[in-house]
Amino acid sequence: MRYSLIDGWFTQARLCLSPHFNARPLNEVSLLVVHNISLPAGHFGLPYIDQLFQGCLDVSAQSGFNDLNGLQVSAHFLIRRDGELVQYVSCDDRAWHAGVSEYDGRTGCNDFAIGIELEGTDDIDYTDKQYVCLAQLARSLIEYYPNLTPDSIVGHCDIAPGRKTDPGDSFDWQRFKGLL
Repeated sequence: MRYSLIDGWFTQARLCLSPHFNARPLNEVSLLVVHNISLPAGHFGLPYIDQLFQGCLDVSAQSGFNDLNGLQVSAHFLIRRDGELVQYVSCDDRAWHAGVSEYDGRTGCNDFAIGIELEGTDDIDYTDKQYVCLAQLARSLIEYYPNLTPDSIVGHCDIAPGRKTDPGDSFDWQRFKGLL
């Protein structure tokens, strides 16, 4: 399957618009960053990720959410366990996913990266549907953005070592690269 991209939006994705973005300082995409997320940790299929990225998470809903109070964060995409693709921010804009980060001598990776969250954890295997969707999405992005290559797909752990560990040991890079 090939995804269709129009003005930075994938027509096959469920749109769930985030207010947590701004314009890219440069009109360049040259990095794809793979993350993981689950809210609460290790629980899947709940509405809390969408709510977090939309800035409307009720932090009283779960005991572990207090640390998320006032957090302004987003990603371009989320791939749920069942392979559903959700888009929060246009690929042409800067999502707020990488934080303090560096890649290939360049700091501030949000400026030139697309962030893709996988619903998961560092230590629970990702699903077949997630790998297939991620590979399809990555291939489409590589076709659309000339500075993006298979070699410029990294984990959050690679751009923020010591601070971030995702997508974790449970992510099979060899399997993903084979699907590309």
